[in-house]
Amino acid sequence: MIDRESPVPIYYQIEEYIKQLIETEALNPGDAIPSEREFTEQFKVSRMTVRQAITNLVNEGYLFRQKGKGTYVSNQKIEQTLQGLTGFTEDMKKRGLKPGSKILDFKLAPAELSVAKQLYINEHDPVYEIKRIRLADDLPMALEMSYLPANLIKGLTEEIVNNSLYEYIEDNLQLKIDYATQVIESSLSHEDEAKLLQIPKNAPILLIQRQTFLDNGQPFELVKSKYRGDRYKFVVDMKRV
Repeated sequence: MIDRESPVPIYYQIEEYIKQLIETEALNPGDAIPSEREFTEQFKVSRMTVRQAITNLVNEGYLFRQKGKGTYVSNQKIEQTLQGLTGFTEDMKKRGLKPGSKILDFKLAPAELSVAKQLYINEHDPVYEIKRIRLADDLPMALEMSYLPANLIKGLTEEIVNNSLYEYIEDNLQLKIDYATQVIESSLSHEDEAKLLQIPKNAPILLIQRQTFLDNGQPFELVKSKYRGDRYKFVVDMKRV
């Protein structure tokens, strides 16, 4: 099980062993893993070595700790490829998950200069401002703030936003969504964000800003999202050029 002659560090071998237990469903989300002492006795290694392996898996999102209780298997991360443009609702449905939203704020407001520039509209033009929590199987995935020009995306309601915004834009407004530019950064959650996302304060999150365009080059959406780092990961395929 542990190859002491291998150049691969023992802590890494333990990590791979625990990952295998998770991938083969010997350990499932919510299950407690064996204690550090049990692993120490099983592998005949120091507790520091075991602790390093478990800490690495916590940082990677495979495990999570509950103070005074133990270490448990996390829900596995949802993968999203960066090659295609889909809305959150469409993406969750494709994965067999139930999409949902909890709207925290929905209002019509004059566009601030920074928002107006990215939507190619004039400062103070009306925009829909929508703050919501995005859910997958009733679990919070992201905190999202969206801005849409009201003179372009007409008749928007909370009910439409709670269903599928992209379907409404294409099917009802007969507008063609074409492409988006997206910037992804890493950060740590603040206290208010942590409460809404049901994660610890200072937990890793992904900051994502997306500017989405119609086929005529007009941006119709600016979205600033904060995704849970323990539930989401992005995958990109790259070809040598």
